[in-house]
Amino acid sequence: MRLSRRQHCDGYVNNQYRCLQQFFKWFASEEEVPNPMTKLEPPSIADRPVPVFSQDEITRLFATVKGKDLWSRRDLAILLLLRDTGIRIMGLTGLTKEDVSLLEREAKVRGKAGKCRTVKFTSEAARALDRYLRKRASHRCADRQSLWISPKGTLTADGIYQMVKRKAAQAGVAGVYPHRFRHHFAHIWLDNGGAEGDLMELNGWDSPQMLRRYGRSAAASRARRGYDRIMGTDR
Repeated sequence: MRLSRRQHCDGYVNNQYRCLQQFFKWFASEEEVPNPMTKLEPPSIADRPVPVFSQDEITRLFATVKGKDLWSRRDLAILLLLRDTGIRIMGLTGLTKEDVSLLEREAKVRGKAGKCRTVKFTSEAARALDRYLRKRASHRCADRQSLWISPKGTLTADGIYQMVKRKAAQAGVAGVYPHRFRHHFAHIWLDNGGAEGDLMELNGWDSPQMLRRYGRSAAASRARRGYDRIMGTDR
């Protein structure tokens, strides 16, 4: 209740509840005292769809990575892979040079619990990766197995996260973080008539629940456009 009054987000309040629940469960078993959490209900979490990017926001983001230096080319390749694949940040960070095929426009991604899958990317992303790799070849860290390097060595997940936040600030686009691209990718796929089963395979989802969760982003606007395609403006 106190956390809710302080206007913390629902997810944060729920996580705090779960932590307290586990602590008091352990404490009660160790000390043989009543568990005060047994009669409490977990806080509800409002289902708030993550907003997808507008075309203007995408254009402004990519305008920040027009340089020809190594780091601009790296950042462009990263943003394009996020846009084109909806890849999780840990999967993106874990890519090696051998994982990527520019000819096939494919990347082998290691997901949660070590599960591997193959994702596709666009010709635009393939060209950006090729330009990055050619610049990368002359850097002192060129022998690193990791696909992504930084001035100090291997680029970390936090490094990617901070880069995305910097580019968003430069572009004047609010609320940008790597995982938002995953929601955007799901929306673009479904909005253009992509099969739900194919989206599940590409994103490494085993449960339709994940499809519904990510598909909620801009679901109403997709439904309205679908109506116009099917019913037309006049009958």
